[in-house]
Formats: sequence, structure tokens, C-alpha cells
Amino acid sequence: MSDPSNQIVPDSEHRGIVGLLPTAARPFALLARFDRPIGWWLLFWPCAWGVALAGGAVVRWDLLLWLLLGSIAMRGAGCVYNDIVDRDLDRQVERTRSRPLASGATSLKAAWIWLGILCLIGLTVWFQVNTTAKLVALGSLALVAAYPFMKRITWWPQAWLGLVFSWGALVGWLAIVPQFHWAMVLLYCGSIFWVIGYDTVYALQDREDDALVGIRSSALRLGENVRFGVLFFYLVALSSWAGALWMMRPHWLGLVALVPVGLHLLWQVTTLKTGNGDDALAKFRSNRFAGLLMFLACVVLGLAG
Repeated sequence: MSDPSNQIVPDSEHRGIVGLLPTAARPFALLARFDRPIGWWLLFWPCAWGVALAGGAVVRWDLLLWLLLGSIAMRGAGCVYNDIVDRDLDRQVERTRSRPLASGATSLKAAWIWLGILCLIGLTVWFQVNTTAKLVALGSLALVAAYPFMKRITWWPQAWLGLVFSWGALVGWLAIVPQFHWAMVLLYCGSIFWVIGYDTVYALQDREDDALVGIRSSALRLGENVRFGVLFFYLVALSSWAGALWMMRPHWLGLVALVPVGLHLLWQVTTLKTGNGDDALAKFRSNRFAGLLMFLACVVLGLAG
């Protein structure tokens, strides 16, 4: 078995903190991607948008904290599951071969136990929402289970990830207003295209390795048209969000709230260096800020609606 002390992945955001953990705990932190909080922020923001646009950002601030905890736990669980399924493929890709399962830093049995613990934390959060939100949340499980296999059968696994990572928008809304609303649907659709856009940027890091081992991605499919593709996805996201905000407050002033996030996404596209993996990673991570800007827009419209 490999020495876990050498298994801190190259794109870790918090190498120093992970390095301070006890040797036995380090592989589990890396399996759940606790060293890379960008993932749980990207899972959390759609949840927060749903709560905020439904008008619950202030009165249910506690729910936002529960959803953040749930995002950390379930993103971790999703990563552990993904690594279990992809452990053989991960060994063939430069960026992922140092992951704990691919490198042998931890066992498959231990990974399954860790997955169960993270799911129990997620279950605790699940009990904090109403029945309607509970039922809708359960609907995401099939999508989550199928995601790791999408890169083997479609050029657009990013679209499937969009379905998964955006599901919280529905749960967040229904936790506040337990009934159907088209604004909720448009918020969800916009989030899907946002995810496709930023995950296409993320996939730019692995284009060469993915092509060699047969992994499919939108970054490979788009080829030299990646920048235009990401622009298209972001424009569809902004259009969908504009429709959601308009339904909450049908006045052009309400759409002004989208200007900051729109400018940020435009900056991403215009400055993206498609052949530079470090730049692609930085642009991908900047979506943490894009999610915050969108959250503020939803707070304003949710309170005014």
C-alpha cells in the first residue's frame, strides 16, 4: 500500500491543512475532497438560491446552514462513490492517479464504510425539511448513482452533472414553499446550464489524458469551439434565471440584480485560456463567487416578491 503522506493530489486547495491531519485520516479527507471546498460550494449555491428566491433567506437562515452541512456531506459521499466506480480509470489519468483508492492509500472496504458515514450525516439534514422537499430530494439518488458511468456512454457527462448538482434548487424552494412554481423550474434549468458551462471549463485540464483512455467530455466534444460553447451555456443559464426573476417580480429593475453575475460569467469566458490547465482550474473555482452573486440576486427578488 502506498504511503498516504504522499497522496495529496496536485489540484488540492488546502495541501497544508491536509498535511497536518493524522496519517490515518488523510486518505478519507481526500476521498471526500475536504481539501477542495469548491465542490460543496457549487452544490450548496443552487440550494441557497431556491431558499432565497422563495423568500426564505432571512426567516429560514438556519435552513441555509443545514443545507450547507448537507452539501459538504453529500458532495463528499458523491466523490467517494465516484472514486469507487472510477478507481481503475483514475489510475490512468495523471491528475487523478494519486487519489486514495487509485493509489492504494486506502482500501475499497474502508471507502464503502466512509461513504456510509457521510450518507448518515446527509440523512440528518434530510430530516430538517418538509415532506414535499424530502420526497423531491430522494429523486436525486438515481441521478447521483448513474453519474460516474456517464463519461463512458456520452460526450456530455457535464449535462448529467448539471441535473445532479442543480437538484438542490428544487429542494431549497420546496422547503420554503411546498408547491410547484415555474420560477423554481427556470431556476433549476438555469443552474443546469451553469454547471455544464463551468464543468466544461474544468474538463479542459484532462483533455489529453481523457482522449488517451477513452473518457468522454464536453471539452473534448467541443474541440476548438470550447469558448463559444461555454458562452452559450452561460447565456442560456442567464436567460433562464432572468425568466425566474421576472416571474417573481415582472419589472425590468428586477433583472438588474443579474448584472453582477452576468458580468462575472462574461469575464470567465473572455479571459479563459483553453490550453492552460491552471487557468481553467482558476476559472472553474471562480464560480464560487458567481454562485454568491446569484444568491444575492435571489435574496433581493425573494424579499421583494
